[in-house]
Amino acid sequence: MSVSVTVTSAVGPFLSRSRRRPTTALRSSKVSVQQTRLLTKLKQECATPLPLLQHVADTMSSEMQAGLSSEDGPGLPMIPTYVHTLPTGNEKGLFYALDLGGTNFRVLRVELGGKDDRVVSTQFEQVSIPHDLMSATSEELFDFIALGLAKFVAKEDGKFHFPPGRKREIGFTFSFPVKQTSIDSGILIKWTKGFAVSGTVGRDVVVCLNEAIERQGLDMRVSALVNDTVGTLAGAEYYDNDVKVAVILGTGTNACYVEQISSIPKLQGHVSSSGKMIISTEWGAFFKGLPLTVFDREMDAASINPGQQIFEKTISGMYLGEIARRVLLSMAEEDGLFGSSVSPKLSMPFILGLSPI
Repeated sequence: MSVSVTVTSAVGPFLSRSRRRPTTALRSSKVSVQQTRLLTKLKQECATPLPLLQHVADTMSSEMQAGLSSEDGPGLPMIPTYVHTLPTGNEKGLFYALDLGGTNFRVLRVELGGKDDRVVSTQFEQVSIPHDLMSATSEELFDFIALGLAKFVAKEDGKFHFPPGRKREIGFTFSFPVKQTSIDSGILIKWTKGFAVSGTVGRDVVVCLNEAIERQGLDMRVSALVNDTVGTLAGAEYYDNDVKVAVILGTGTNACYVEQISSIPKLQGHVSSSGKMIISTEWGAFFKGLPLTVFDREMDAASINPGQQIFEKTISGMYLGEIARRVLLSMAEEDGLFGSSVSPKLSMPFILGLSPI
């Protein structure tokens, strides 16, 4: 069995900046006793000895089993995706995809040629989502996305032709927790990754996007809804039929895998052509037994969703820079890490956030 991992990180700009000649120097190269104490304490709080890792792994496994057994009970969400089969490599034709997973959305068009030609051609565009739209209304966000899709299609200039009456079909990768009841519908459970868009929770996100597409006058419709982990798994399966697990480490984090229908008690009676279904674990919501520092707790308390997505907040790209900022600010204020003064920018939340890719 293979595991497909997608890491969406942007540390390159920070690494390149670190190699430049510094414009300022620390007042002293010596580390103070107080700084040493803080670093020692932080090291102890961040320690992950093997017994602790085993405990976390066992706890997560138990939470996954609990999530498979009950729809609204304890445990991880373990959301059924209603994807029963994965690509075989024989697929042919023109396909569109739209990916909304974090601070960007991507529009993609790919032509597949089957086993012999595989990917014949591919074009894509990436658009940054303005920060204000992350807390705007549902209609404003989806209209912005549909406009980007319309601009992408307009550049085709009649190059691709479809039979009369046939709409372009698009796969929608939506990397937020949804409750799916079919392959082309999903009710948003909650926003994560810093999004707080109003009027979407409790609604079918496919309907939201289709309505925005209609407002743009596009002859397209969403035919499949998946999250980014399922998309990663499907993409990897296209080339390697042994892949059964996909993991995302980016703005947020999640994992999905292939499960036997018979091992999903909450889907008792569901019929699957393959006897299997892809399960989205939504493991970003895991929290039991996780070792947390004071900086983790303070950041969580100050977030827009305190008490939620704790695992995600400890390992994903959206939050790591903020944790580092809080550590540096504490050392600067309490121990004079950067001399007698503290830069006001260091007090700005998420100033060290990773750049979007």
